Amino acid sequence: MAHGVTDLGATPADRTGVAAPHAPGPRRPAARVPAGGVRAHARITAAPDACGGTALPELAGDGPLALRRIRAGAEEARVCLVGAMAGPLGGDRLRLDVHVETGAALYVTSAAATLALPGATGEPARYDVRLAVGDGAELRWLPEPLVSVHGSRLHVTYRVELAPTARLVLREEQVLGRAGEPPGRLVSRLTVRSGGRPLLDQVTDYGPGAPAWDGPAVLADNRATGQLLVVAPEFAANPAKPHVLAPGRAAVTPLAGPATLTTAVAPDALLLRTLLDDAHSR
Repeated sequence: MAHGVTDLGATPADRTGVAAPHAPGPRRPAARVPAGGVRAHARITAAPDACGGTALPELAGDGPLALRRIRAGAEEARVCLVGAMAGPLGGDRLRLDVHVETGAALYVTSAAATLALPGATGEPARYDVRLAVGDGAELRWLPEPLVSVHGSRLHVTYRVELAPTARLVLREEQVLGRAGEPPGRLVSRLTVRSGGRPLLDQVTDYGPGAPAWDGPAVLADNRATGQLLVVAPEFAANPAKPHVLAPGRAAVTPLAGPATLTTAVAPDALLLRTLLDDAHSR
């Protein structure tokens, strides 16, 4: 998910609002958490500034979705998702809205992988990402992988609205289980509209209870899967040609619109990233 992020190199606060026992610093008062999980809504707005770059008039984190500015490029603003607490846990309801206004450019990444974790209620977590990109604007959505931990249940939804001349690079990476463990249940839907017309509507369903997800027609023995969606106006006149990047691993497919979709599977996250980076460089 992209996503609320748990930084694997840091110790996030637990759901009582108190740092883990080995974390430095004073203890904080316990914070009440809804019995059904955390409700959080974060927002990013990128807009052109007076100097030819991109400003961030709105950067509002919430719950596990902490947002940090990072060093900007020449024309684009850059934002990093940093985990403020463990999550998403079962029962959580998280939402992130991103709006890139006409002529702006935004790059979004994350500090580390996201861990989808089981919760106390047994309910699935839900994470909604809504991306809107205006005319002549560009969004590069390149977070770290989402890891589906054993026992977790997560539903991820991307809803993307693009103006006719908008540009988008969107990477989604999913790792099914940590090393040596089976995965949780992970359902993901990606819906993209360009110029008001449907461009892509795709649903994936992996993990215990999903039909044939580990069969030879789906993932077989692979436990990492991902995709790279590239939308650019020039593809309308000069569509990319379908080709195989790695037999049995990755393929590039032109869509019925100004876009290409690379889909890849791999035994681990490292090879998956290599395949998607190769597609991106092309």
